[in-house]
Amino acid sequence: MSTFFFVLRITLAWLGVFLTSLIIYNATARGTMPWPIVLASLGGIAWAAVSAFSHVRRVRLISDRVDANALANRHRRQIEMPIEAGAAFDIVDQIVRELPYVETVESIRSSLRIRARVKRMDPYMSSKKGPKEATGMTGAMRNQVLAIVTPGEGTSSVTVICEPEGGAWLDWFCADDGTNLENMESISRALTRRIAELRRAEQEDARQTATHKELAVAKLSLLHAQVEPHFLYNTLASAQYLTRSDPARADQMLGHLITYLRKSLPRGDEGPSTLGEELERAMAYLEILKIRMGERLAMQVQIPDALKAVPMPPMMLQTLVENAIKHGLEPVTGGGTVWILARESDGKVAVTVADDGRGFHPETAGTGIGLKNVRERLKLEYGDAASFAIVANFPKGVAATITVPVAGPQGGAHA
Repeated sequence: MSTFFFVLRITLAWLGVFLTSLIIYNATARGTMPWPIVLASLGGIAWAAVSAFSHVRRVRLISDRVDANALANRHRRQIEMPIEAGAAFDIVDQIVRELPYVETVESIRSSLRIRARVKRMDPYMSSKKGPKEATGMTGAMRNQVLAIVTPGEGTSSVTVICEPEGGAWLDWFCADDGTNLENMESISRALTRRIAELRRAEQEDARQTATHKELAVAKLSLLHAQVEPHFLYNTLASAQYLTRSDPARADQMLGHLITYLRKSLPRGDEGPSTLGEELERAMAYLEILKIRMGERLAMQVQIPDALKAVPMPPMMLQTLVENAIKHGLEPVTGGGTVWILARESDGKVAVTVADDGRGFHPETAGTGIGLKNVRERLKLEYGDAASFAIVANFPKGVAATITVPVAGPQGGAHA
């Protein structure tokens, strides 16, 4: 039914022009119109009807539907894009510039408008050199594209208009052979493809982030479960010896060991630890070593009580303390001092573990896996809001500093 009314509308429009011309001719020339002109006019009406029917068939091929909207020469669509307006504007601008036979493109970024002029090609006639431009009344007009991007909150809406040049009254006499519908379908498909690519990229990023989080949790669980065997054996052997020679110190050592093991066990929840809890574990570890090493180990702790509630990733402080002992003080015959310091500045807390031991040395460098894990976990949980630095201490030794926001992780694995 839509096909019949569309063809009938264009046929009647041309018939109306012919009858109006005939009336005017009779009124002015006071005679009948010559039959060659009448035949030519009737032939033009017949050609308009055939062109309208051809337009209908091509629209069906392009959109697989025939209705008033599809048959129209002018098309308007609104497409929602899950990206901000600037990025949407760049995508739409690129798509419009890639349209076949586009002649001129005017992009106005300040108003988020794109206007283009597209050459109209004959969809049926072609030569060995390629498609030909449309001829006749439809060939005298160009198609035009107008795209307007409307910004939203993190999203944008793209309104696309494809239409022929000239006033809307021309649609009563001319069909564009579906060229504007073809342009609209091309832009819609391209935008749909770009949106799908963005969603696939976001899903891939989400999968990678989830994988990194799972890996970080696995590493953390491994760190929790990994109590160095030599440390445990040596501590138990020392406690066994002290039970015979100094039961009071043996009791102290076992108490510190219980605290250290309790703090090192994985917890049921995956929430962040605090600086106070991490300090408690580190001090239990150092107190055990203090009993074993005696005067060879000294400790200085300067952490304000107000900072002990600051969220801190588990086992990070412990890693720095173990490195200070293993690579800094144990290789030195006279031992040394371990400092644990914390200070707040500009909404961030810097926690430093320093020693006056051997310092950077190839023989005590270790594998670097512990410090690498510290950097990776900080990056994963805090992004660019946290940092880790390790430098030479003055006059000797090493100082390692972890800087984290007072507010804790934002969107990280433990947020």
